[in-house]
Amino acid sequence: MSEHDHHDEQSLVEEHSVKEMRSGLPASPPVTETTAHIHGGATRTLWGDAWIRLRKNRLALIALIWLILIVVAALTADLWVARVVGDPTTIDSSTAAATRLMSPSLQHPLGTDDMGRDIFGRVVYGSRASLTVGVAAVVISLIIGLLLGAVSGFYGRLIDAIIMRITDIFLAFPYILFCILILAILPDDMRGIGPVILSIGLLGWPSFARLFRSSVLSVKENDYVDAGRALGASDARLMFRHIMPNAVAPVVVYATMSVGGAILTEAALSFLGLGIQPPQISWGRMINDGRGYLISNPGLVFWPGIAIVLTVLAFTLLGDGIRDALDVKMKD
Repeated sequence: MSEHDHHDEQSLVEEHSVKEMRSGLPASPPVTETTAHIHGGATRTLWGDAWIRLRKNRLALIALIWLILIVVAALTADLWVARVVGDPTTIDSSTAAATRLMSPSLQHPLGTDDMGRDIFGRVVYGSRASLTVGVAAVVISLIIGLLLGAVSGFYGRLIDAIIMRITDIFLAFPYILFCILILAILPDDMRGIGPVILSIGLLGWPSFARLFRSSVLSVKENDYVDAGRALGASDARLMFRHIMPNAVAPVVVYATMSVGGAILTEAALSFLGLGIQPPQISWGRMINDGRGYLISNPGLVFWPGIAIVLTVLAFTLLGDGIRDALDVKMKD
């Protein structure tokens, strides 16, 4: 290659490449189809790197597999539970006396309850209410917390002070006692999965708001936010295109762990008789129904209890795994 050709190629690279902000020198040329093999394929993003690191975390993968199995079993329960172990939602008065409190067997892997209903089937059906409450309540808390935390952290001053003082007031009340107070006021016929979701969701947003506010305060000081503001970007564009994508990672981790906490809260409320009401099935309600047989038939309490423990532990381990995966210091 002649010196003239080399000079033309160098000029072409400088023209089409991105210059480094401080030195003004051309950065590496853009990755194209002809140079992709040099760069090892497509450009990896933050979330792509996070998924690669998450797959290396065995505990997080085991937790994810358990949660997938629980979700699939809950969604498909109507298709197979009644055929395999019998209908766990109805009481057969003609056979209840003969089939009540049976020990585990091939027909009933976890035994039967005091009404002759299969415990395994009821645990599977109970996962529907527990997972629904956990996910839906966290989504409500997450939406409220993100909105208030974003406004508080972005605008600051008086708006920040007002929102944070309201947050402090909510955090001053014991969380579970606040839920009990709200549900205890409702008549018995109005209690159910809806009020439980709303009570947990509407009381869980302060932690999300404080966490997201601190993240927004950190991210909004970056140079690219100042550059966007100097170019005339609106507040909405700055928030949704520049700040939120870079500030939401800690909230994702906390939300994952919070699902387990919401499941525990629902179980406690149902155990107290304020949560899920019959004929709906939930793990907390099963423990409440079986506590009278704790000595003679501990399985009535043990199996729904172990389902709660494993599911909450899975969400906690998955949250820990996501936190480690999103840590840029661990980037390979």
